[in-house]
Amino acid sequence: MTACSIMLSLMTGCSDAPKGYKTTGNGLYYHFHEKNAGELPQVGDLVEVTLSCTVNDTTPIIPATKNILMMSEPSFATDFMEGLAMMHKGDSASFIVNIDSTFKYLFRVPELPAEFNSTDVMRFDVKVNDFYPESEYMNKMIEAIKTNYPEETERAYAEMQQYFAINNIVATPTASGLYYVMTQEGNGEMPAKGDNVKVHYTGKLLNGKVFDSSIERGEPIEVPIGMGYVIPGWDEGIMMMSKGEKGVLYIPYYLGYGDRGAGADIPPFANLIFEVELIDF
Repeated sequence: MTACSIMLSLMTGCSDAPKGYKTTGNGLYYHFHEKNAGELPQVGDLVEVTLSCTVNDTTPIIPATKNILMMSEPSFATDFMEGLAMMHKGDSASFIVNIDSTFKYLFRVPELPAEFNSTDVMRFDVKVNDFYPESEYMNKMIEAIKTNYPEETERAYAEMQQYFAINNIVATPTASGLYYVMTQEGNGEMPAKGDNVKVHYTGKLLNGKVFDSSIERGEPIEVPIGMGYVIPGWDEGIMMMSKGEKGVLYIPYYLGYGDRGAGADIPPFANLIFEVELIDF
């Protein structure tokens, strides 16, 4: 079958699929190279994929790369999301899609680029490596960092314990490894995920060097909490506090800026201390 006839059948809804392919009711052509059993991703899940996209088997639109996609309902006929919803962990498949619709609705390009025609064949090749609810994403990233840097993780833990011992600090870690010590009680009202919190803070390294302070600037920070807008240690720690409460967050490097650090003042693998006050939310 020629490229022209393939795309004509896509646009007309013809059920005559290319050799080796099947067709969904919405006109998406699909062919599984590897098919497993088990659960399927649900809308809202994060799906780790290795994905590429080509036109006419010659022009790469997306090179083979690992991506994390949020599973959603198909937004147009031949949206490859319909195919992704049929894939189990470990599956690999190819999807032939409508090139006009894909550029317009998926890539947000209003007009088909001049180098392509509506009769060109656009194909996505996809392998599902894993999928999980969005709420598990940060835990997976944290565990990956700790696994990739076992020596740094051990060193960071030892440094934190030494700091506690020298400064006579008694603190119990949460499941993630975050430590929190309250210094002033609040009113008991605690923020929920997504609330916009107003926080005063001073951030420093274990050696006492201050790298940032809203108090010195004279203006508290305002940010949605629990949504990934701040480091994981903040997302977890601030949600443990109530309005008016003051305390100290002791944040291991993997809940802070990880293996990259931040700017000139926070080196990679640095444990952090934040003196915080939850003013309002």
